[in-house]
Amino acid sequence: MHAPVPTAPEAPCRVGVVVEAPQHSGLWGALDYLHPQALPAGALVRVPLGRRVVTGVVWDRAESADEGAAQLTPESLKAVIETFDALPPLPPSWRKLVAFAASYYQRSLGEMALMVLPPELRQLDQVQLQRRLKRLDKAVAAELAEAIKSARHAGVEGVASVVSPSAEPCEGAGQTAAADPSALPELSAQQAEALARLAASPPQPSLLWGSTGSGKTEVYLREAQRVLDAGRQVLMMVPEINLTPQLEARVAARFAGRRIVSLHSGLTPAQRLRNWLMALRGQADVVLGTRLSVFTPLPRPGLIVVDEEHDPSYKQQDGARYSARDLAVYRGRLEGVPVLLGSATPSLETWFNALPTSEGGTGRYLRLAMPERIGGGAMPKVRLLDMSRAPKPGRGESAPPLSAPLLAAITERVERGEQSLVLLNRRGYAPVLQCGDCGWQSGCPHCSAWRVFHKVDRTLRCHHCGFTERVPRACPDCGNQDIQPVGRGTERLEEQLAEALPGARVGRIDADVTKHKGALEEQLASVHAGDVDVLVGTQMVAKGHDFRRITLVAAVNPDAALFASDFRAAERQFALLLQAAGRAGRDADVAGHSEMWVQTWHPLHPLYQALRDYDYEAFATRQLQERQSACLPPYASLALLRAEAKTQDAAGDFLRAAAEAVAHLASGVTLYPPVPTPVQRVADIERAQMMMESPQRPALQRLLTEAQPIWLALAQQHRRSGLVRWAVDVDPLSI
Repeated sequence: MHAPVPTAPEAPCRVGVVVEAPQHSGLWGALDYLHPQALPAGALVRVPLGRRVVTGVVWDRAESADEGAAQLTPESLKAVIETFDALPPLPPSWRKLVAFAASYYQRSLGEMALMVLPPELRQLDQVQLQRRLKRLDKAVAAELAEAIKSARHAGVEGVASVVSPSAEPCEGAGQTAAADPSALPELSAQQAEALARLAASPPQPSLLWGSTGSGKTEVYLREAQRVLDAGRQVLMMVPEINLTPQLEARVAARFAGRRIVSLHSGLTPAQRLRNWLMALRGQADVVLGTRLSVFTPLPRPGLIVVDEEHDPSYKQQDGARYSARDLAVYRGRLEGVPVLLGSATPSLETWFNALPTSEGGTGRYLRLAMPERIGGGAMPKVRLLDMSRAPKPGRGESAPPLSAPLLAAITERVERGEQSLVLLNRRGYAPVLQCGDCGWQSGCPHCSAWRVFHKVDRTLRCHHCGFTERVPRACPDCGNQDIQPVGRGTERLEEQLAEALPGARVGRIDADVTKHKGALEEQLASVHAGDVDVLVGTQMVAKGHDFRRITLVAAVNPDAALFASDFRAAERQFALLLQAAGRAGRDADVAGHSEMWVQTWHPLHPLYQALRDYDYEAFATRQLQERQSACLPPYASLALLRAEAKTQDAAGDFLRAAAEAVAHLASGVTLYPPVPTPVQRVADIERAQMMMESPQRPALQRLLTEAQPIWLALAQQHRRSGLVRWAVDVDPLSI
């Protein structure tokens, strides 16, 4: 009898893994590792990288192999240390979204893929992750059991628990009653028409263009209900964290019996990981989030909502400078699901895509118009107050915070028990301190910007680099003790209004008074409760909040944006003012006498004329004409090559060399001379930028892709001359 012939062990499989690597490392694709068997694309693994062990994502090697990786022999490759078998692989559509974002925004695949994963996940090993999952499953089961028990007690069967958006109990957790269709608000005719058109249309991007108070959120919720009833998941996005609490409350109230989680930077790392895991594993029905939530992996996607789609907060301003709004549209196409873009003042790019071709647009988006407020209430009457006709202050007198007619109008509201909102988009007490004798001003020694005077703690703070000092007792240059604030911020305006309106309760909401956890919710609650008569605030109170008692909104200093060099300044200002106007008269009982006051030195400016008539179409038409004549988006595609260096000369030299090195590749692309950025120096680092423009997006993308290795090598040469860092910004918000 012959002994069995031993079989040779199977050769380990070669696995492509993307790991976190910065753009300038030169590592753009996946690294090869060895594993005893093939691993599915999207699996999470732990692999050695240099002297570290890091988390990575298995990727299709055919789509992501780094140059030179295929030439390495198996003997030179390291092995995968462990796999996260307890987690399902990240879906194919998620990988396609990440790959597109990395390619379009000119970042490495590993940087993009790992950046959008929860930071806590990247710190865990397989054993730690399994413990987290067991605790999560136990918590979900306990919540479900409690919900069923409560539901039976209430006579309701077959409901799941409402899961809190955080790991701790919160208001709304443990609700058990299933959503009652009979308790839903009755739809207006325009809401019903919008929903009917959505139902009759194939999955596509749709612009829900509705005035403030027209009931856009109700359309979101009705569409979400349809999707949830079909067993699918919903992703709802808002531009800022401070808008999530009221949306969470409305969604939780409407979808009692559904699991709802939130994803934003205000969560602790543990909370964010918990909610992300629930989304990935299909345990979450509704995901509410800010910009980064566009990358949330969903096994059953059915609807993506982007509320206030025009908001610049959807554009990341450092690192991978992606637009979450644009990626949401792309993701909708990948997943084959509808994308609902909501705004009263759409971005010009979205408006252009929603215009039919017969009107000069692309017709790519379905446009759903809802111009009327719910209940038939009118938008506030806009009053343009010409400041050139206001009485001038006497010699030695300071200008009053508001004009006499406006102060009288606010006083009238206070006496009637109504509220007013005064908008000033500048925090602090004053933008600068100045010496009247020698002209010294409170500039930042590290930035080309002023340090803002904050009276509450007697400090001068730079809002760019954070450098803070106590206010000097006397002028640092000449010793004059009479240094005075110049200009006005929200802190000073609050003080002046309290003096001008004795007896009125004046409150303030800005980034300074809401920086501590829970402070914003507390301030908003006091406004809703009627404990504030006059609210002073920055743009953070002009968006999305449902203030029922406000009948007057005043814009104090809106003219600065009219003549700014930024080509989007007018668009942003119009959106801000119209959004602010929408905070007034939201209750039908007070809508008839609600007003929006604008103190301006240029009342005949076309922006204010369009605002007075709430004529967004006229404003957008004029802006698009100007953009077309200047070859600006949406009629052209832009990108910026930004450079930061120890000197302005070093930054400019790198940009000029970068332009020269790729000039032969720039067919169909215009390379403009480098210029300093609007804020030229920040934290002792000089900044400059070079704009690239093309009427054809593919031509610009082709140039950027071919230029990356050239610029990478060039940057290494310029490090010795003072270059600190460089980056590409595709579709910049400002130039």
